Amino acid sequence: MISFLTGKIIQKNASSIVIMTSGGIGYLVSIQVGKYSSIQVDSEVSLYTYLKVSETAMDLYGFETLEEKRFFELLISVKGVGPKGALNILGLGSIDEIQAAISRSDVKYLTQVSGLGKRTAERLCVELKNKVGSVGRDTGNPAMSDSLGEVVEGLVTMGYSKEEARDVVQQLDSDGKTTEELLKQSLKYLSFNK
Repeated sequence: MISFLTGKIIQKNASSIVIMTSGGIGYLVSIQVGKYSSIQVDSEVSLYTYLKVSETAMDLYGFETLEEKRFFELLISVKGVGPKGALNILGLGSIDEIQAAISRSDVKYLTQVSGLGKRTAERLCVELKNKVGSVGRDTGNPAMSDSLGEVVEGLVTMGYSKEEARDVVQQLDSDGKTTEELLKQSLKYLSFNK
């Protein structure tokens, strides 16, 4: 079982990197899209890994922290959520935001993931709701607002990246505001900070 790797990045693309270990072995590791956009080829990296063995392949998935790896393993325990889907779910936001969405059964937020349908998102909420606890039930936190998914989706439709949209929404005070009001606030914030 390969559970941790340290080495030099010798190749990278949006969803994977190749790590050359000191022993001279190169490992192809799937990562969250855009997660390591700032790191360069020839830089050193250390990752926790999850090895998925199937009849046709042995695939490695990499994580910056042990918490990410454990949450990934929890996600793939749900029927219909494979490793690639779990990586995409992790790309939605912070672990706290995703757990909060699961605990409040925010299917709209979860279905922003490419390939994750409504039924699978509902199953994810039902099966993991008690396992993630009551994280993020504070409605005063904009990251936990029920309108978050709609606002982020609206900003992405307008051409902003998901990361940029999530960052903006987290800056807003969502108490008592509609999705439309939050979207207008987000656009003002974006135009002011350009």
